Amino acid sequence: MDTTSNSTATAMAGRFRGFLPVIVDVETGGFDAERDALLEIAVVAVRMEPSGFLVPQPAVSANVEPFPGANIDPRSLEVTGIDPDHPFRGALPERQALDHVFNAVREAVKVAECQRAVLVGHNAAFDLAFLNAAVRRVGHKRNPFHPFSCFDTATLGGLAYGQTVLSKAAIAAGLSFDTREAHSAVYDAERTAELFCEIVNKWRRLELAERDRVTPIAV
Repeated sequence: MDTTSNSTATAMAGRFRGFLPVIVDVETGGFDAERDALLEIAVVAVRMEPSGFLVPQPAVSANVEPFPGANIDPRSLEVTGIDPDHPFRGALPERQALDHVFNAVREAVKVAECQRAVLVGHNAAFDLAFLNAAVRRVGHKRNPFHPFSCFDTATLGGLAYGQTVLSKAAIAAGLSFDTREAHSAVYDAERTAELFCEIVNKWRRLELAERDRVTPIAV
């Protein structure tokens, strides 16, 4: 993930109380974080430009092997199109998959001079629940994410654009969204990252406009 200058790193650390927003999307074998398989995970960190605007960084992702005894609902696979047994899927055991994405997140947190990552997701409680369940299963001791705090772009999209569905919120924000690519962890994480940055940047533009506004002189 890209580096940034000391000044913008300090600004990023101050923007969210020492937390670095990292967008997370997971694809799963169902809705039960304790029983259903984690099948894909993707993370996208954000970087602050000198102007104060946020930009997404390249995604880091892993396909994940179902943990022993995991439930996989065929209806979930119909939605995602994932074949857990595909020979070229290149899936990693949960521990290795978490190490892969966590290493990238910890590096991004360090570069941004932040203390910890905060998960950003669309309906973030879902992604956070599956992430935390996987962390517990493998006994991971170096989870860079806050265990319960998160930013939810469904809520933010409803506030900013009156839309809570990811595709509709993205389009309302002037972003592209291809429904044929949806339900891939990488694609959904990238689109969610764009939406999050656009909402934060919208607020930044309002701040700058207010700062530059000429106050009428009383006569």
